[in-house]
Amino acid sequence: MKISVVIPMYNSSKTILMTLNSIKKQTILPYEVIIIDDGSLDESSTIVEDFISNNSTLNIQLVKKTNGGVSTARNAGIKLAKGDWIALLDSDDEWLINKLERQIQVLSENPEIDFLGTNRNGEYFDKILWKKLSVLTRISPKLLMIKFIFVVPTVIFKKEIISDVGYFDETQKYAEEGNYFIRIAQKYNCFLLNESLVLTGDGKAHFGHSGLSGNLKEMEKGELKNLKDALNLKIINVLEYSCLVVFSILKYFRRIVIVKTR
Repeated sequence: MKISVVIPMYNSSKTILMTLNSIKKQTILPYEVIIIDDGSLDESSTIVEDFISNNSTLNIQLVKKTNGGVSTARNAGIKLAKGDWIALLDSDDEWLINKLERQIQVLSENPEIDFLGTNRNGEYFDKILWKKLSVLTRISPKLLMIKFIFVVPTVIFKKEIISDVGYFDETQKYAEEGNYFIRIAQKYNCFLLNESLVLTGDGKAHFGHSGLSGNLKEMEKGELKNLKDALNLKIINVLEYSCLVVFSILKYFRRIVIVKTR
């Protein structure tokens, strides 16, 4: 099982070493690590180059490109990947030392799984609305539209999926990962490993870290686009679409209240 880790990087000089060290400390190392520098203006690339020089046992490739956004960087990395599995990681997040080992174990024991995400920041989910979650639960695209349970740095998926589903939508700037994972879940067996194996955002809340409601507004626009795309793909019907739009808007206002009272 060859795992290619894809890391988009932009102005990450303060965090990229933490991220790379979390890969270095894995109990099972990946086949390769592909870092796409998306036009950084700081010392990110120099830091990575030094890390590569000092860690020759890791197969790390650094590729520089002009700035085009996180989806363009992820897509560029995925296109270069030579492994049969893709693991995504962001340049300000870190894996617990057994993250890859645990996922490999689950995938070996459950060969029907095409896509596997985990929890983060100590989370454990008992249920999502009416659906009870066990240690390993299949996640449908409809469930992803109720609660976006898959977070980028937790997921690993078969590379062969890309030839069917395609890549991240490079025109979508917010909730683009939701769009991609919903499309994958429509056609493939996506599962949640209900264990926390990743630390994201230094343990901060999942949204509105900066307190900027503008970001929340753009996130909501992205989520509503995802619902419209799901309708067009016939994942949901018109009635389900209408209910999910109302539900999404209610979540948006709840997030605003949480951010303003934090």
